[in-house]
This record gives sequence, structure tokens and C-alpha cells, in this order.
Amino acid sequence: MNKRLHVFVLIDALGWSILEGRNFLQDELRFRRPLRTVLGFSSGAIPAILTGVPPAKNGHWNLFYYDPNGSPFKWLRYCDWLPDAVLNHRVTRRVLKEMGRRVLGLGPSFECSVSPRFLPWFNWVEKRNLYEAGGTIGAPSIFDRLKEHGVKYRVYSYHHSTDPEIVEQAERDIRERRADFFFVYLSEMDLFLHNYFAETGKVEAKLNWYQEKLRQLLTVSRQVNPEATFTVFSDHGMTPVENHFDLVAEIGQLRLNMPDDYLAVYDSTMARFWFFNQSARTRTLEKLQSLHCGRILPDAELKELGIFFPDRRFGEVVFLLNPGWLISASDFNGKGWMPVGMHGYHPDDAYSDGVFLSNQEPPVPVEGVADVYFCMQQATDGAALGASLCR
Repeated sequence: MNKRLHVFVLIDALGWSILEGRNFLQDELRFRRPLRTVLGFSSGAIPAILTGVPPAKNGHWNLFYYDPNGSPFKWLRYCDWLPDAVLNHRVTRRVLKEMGRRVLGLGPSFECSVSPRFLPWFNWVEKRNLYEAGGTIGAPSIFDRLKEHGVKYRVYSYHHSTDPEIVEQAERDIRERRADFFFVYLSEMDLFLHNYFAETGKVEAKLNWYQEKLRQLLTVSRQVNPEATFTVFSDHGMTPVENHFDLVAEIGQLRLNMPDDYLAVYDSTMARFWFFNQSARTRTLEKLQSLHCGRILPDAELKELGIFFPDRRFGEVVFLLNPGWLISASDFNGKGWMPVGMHGYHPDDAYSDGVFLSNQEPPVPVEGVADVYFCMQQATDGAALGASLCR
């Protein structure tokens, strides 16, 4: 029996707004719609895709979370006497990054994006490779399901190769029918759009490259199996950056001390706070409420968005910037990088929508990124059935 072949391609940051008005594989992938993303970044959206449940259920949202007792960097508290010139030096950060990846078990994606002075109060959520069975912490992923059902599958990601190398390897493996289920993660569009979102010609050329490579991959898939399913999707879109705000300096004017009074993690589009006395809480909230570049997200909204954690590990208070605004010197952006495109805004932002493109009608209504999981789930069940019939 010629078992059906399934190919799922995740292109990081490919937004619905980017494809609107463009004939991107329109003739082949006729089932097309925008995907509502998860508030936050790929660290929350991709686990939702892989598990079918929101961050509050799968345990993955932002990368750093408050965990002073479990922090793998607790020992750094004994280095608190070192001046910032040493503790915050780029060489120190590089050493800590490699130590986190190779010694402390924080996984291949760990980045020292929080000041080493405050690392002893934080932990890192992606300790395992998301693209392997057992990679998600709070819910089983599609790779757990594939393994459980005995389906032969292949996964490709930035952990091992560049986008061109991934496409070439996936094409070879499909041609040789090395698996029945292929998950191809192409990540380089994200950084490209951060840097060149406003340059139409460069964006057009980049999309043409992806279109050519995907068309070739689809052609090979059909040669191997005429019934092959082929689905392209993304985790979020990209929003043009129009304004910058130095939130770090604004909060610094309060003359509060970290970590005695509070802790904060400044992501590109949001700030997350933990407080250790009422005065720090009151003064910080008053400051945040006076700003026009963003707003504090109430608990009711966090619950509605699927990102509410009762233990407040990801923040007692979450301050989200309005679409198009950027924290000018965040823990993740640094001081030298000024992207022209950014994601991590509220899902209501139209630019934030991802995409779903397929050559077959999805088995369930596809509205949000987590719904992609159920398309992959059906493919898994079909592949498992085909395998059992072949045996």
C-alpha cells in the first residue's frame, strides 16, 4: 500500500499581511486563511502549535520565568560584589551562555538575555529541544504522538542547519521516502523581516525564494505520493516599528532597586514585573498607568488569552506596548539593534496574524495557531493507520 505522505512547513514570522495581494503558491495551496497568534513571541506560539493548547496549559510562554529556588544560576549571587563592567561584560555573558547550554542543562537555545546580576532569580523554560519527543513540559507534543503511534517522521530545524540546507535535506529525504510525516521549520524569515520589513524589493525577493523552494518540495512530494498533503503555516506575523520608548530609563527614574524592591524583564514589546514591597508596586503601577505607549494587562484578559499563570512565574504585572512601539533598549534587543519590524504585540493587531496555506481542506476550523496541531494530529492518525495496514 502506498501510504500517504504528509509535509508540514513552518515559516517563522510569515504574516498574513505580507502575503495579502501576492500570489504566493496560490495555484497549489488553495485553502488559505489568517491565523490568530498567541500574545508574546515564538516561545509561546510554537509550543501552542506543537501541543494544540495555550501557554497556560502547556507551560511555555516567555523564556525567562521567576524561580529563585530553582534557578541554575543561584551561585552567581556570590559574585554580586563584582562591578557591572565585569559582570555585565559581553565576554561574561558569552561564557554564561555556553555554560547554560553545555553544563547547566538549559538546552541549545539558551541566551543570556537577562543581566547576569539578576540571573539567580530566574529559570529558563526551553531546557529541551521542542522539536523532539518530550520537548514540551506541560502537555505532549505532536512529536510525542508520532512516536507513540510508531509513525516514521523527520524534523528539520535551525538547531542543525540553515534554511537552504534544510530544504535540500528535506527534498532528499522525501524523494527517498525516509518517513511518512515531515516537519520542516524554516526560521530565517523572522530575522530577515526584523531587518528589512520596510524594503519591498528585498521582501519580494525573499518570498520568491521561499515560493520556488516550496514549489519544488511540493513537486517532489507528489512524485513520491500523488496524494501527498502539503501545508505551510507560521507562528505569527510582523508589525512595522514606528515608535521607540525607553521604558527601562522611565522606570529607573523611580529610584527603586533591583532585586531588593522589584525585578523586571524587558522584552522587545512588553515588560514583566515582580514586586517585593508595596511601595515599589504602587509607584511602578502609577508610572505604568501614566504612559501612553502601552497598558497593563488585567488578569481577566490574561485568562482570555490563555497566558494566565496563578503562580505569576511569568510576571505579577505584564505591561504590553501598543502595536508599532518598541522598547528601545530591552533585555532582548540590546542597545545596538534597531529592528524595523517586530512581533510580540496583542493578537488583535492585524499585522500579528500568521498564515495557514494547504492543498487540502483542514479537518477542523483553523482560526488560531494551536489549531494547526489538529491538522497534524489527523495526519498522524492517518499515517499510523496506513502503517498498520502495511504490516
